[in-house]
Amino acid sequence: MAQLHLFDLDGTLLHGSSAPVEISRQLGLEAETVALDQAISAGLIGPPEYATRVHALWSELTEAHVTAAFKGAPWMSGIEHVWAEIRANGDYCAVISLSPSFFVERLTGWGAHAAHGSLFPTVPFTEAVDPAGILSSAAKVQIADRLCEEFGVGRADCVAYGDSLSDRDLFGAVPVSVAVNADRHLEGLATHSYVGLDLWGAYELARRPQ
Repeated sequence: MAQLHLFDLDGTLLHGSSAPVEISRQLGLEAETVALDQAISAGLIGPPEYATRVHALWSELTEAHVTAAFKGAPWMSGIEHVWAEIRANGDYCAVISLSPSFFVERLTGWGAHAAHGSLFPTVPFTEAVDPAGILSSAAKVQIADRLCEEFGVGRADCVAYGDSLSDRDLFGAVPVSVAVNADRHLEGLATHSYVGLDLWGAYELARRPQ
């Protein structure tokens, strides 16, 4: 049976940062978004409020800003190498993130079979963000289940990679998980733990013997 590898984005594929912070950096609004990241990490605000507030910060956002943010972000090394290996083995890889879909979906260009993020309006914004389209920790499990159906695998065939509170539900739903540079919210939940800057090191912990 094929495996499905499920990757978080913020703090996992992106080391020490998040997509919203990288986007806001292009607008000179990094500090404001770091504060929002700290608030949601501490459970002081939820994903819908976070999305509404960060959307308001991005009134001047353009596609050029998003492209620059993506290219300049502090990515873990080895992402494309890992995903190429997963594909070569006949397995599947996907990204599920609470960050905006217009950023997350770019990762299909690096080899992810699928990439799901919170639904934001098209950039540049002319519409308000719809809270109903904003993902949560529980929504990650629902998306994982849909991907399992799409790829013909079960939860028992999944491996999750994450770093924080938004990954707790998914870690509890699949048999194998890898905490990547994780915070206290995943203590005692992960099958494996990795600290470092190379995604291959995290992948190797859960990799099936060849």
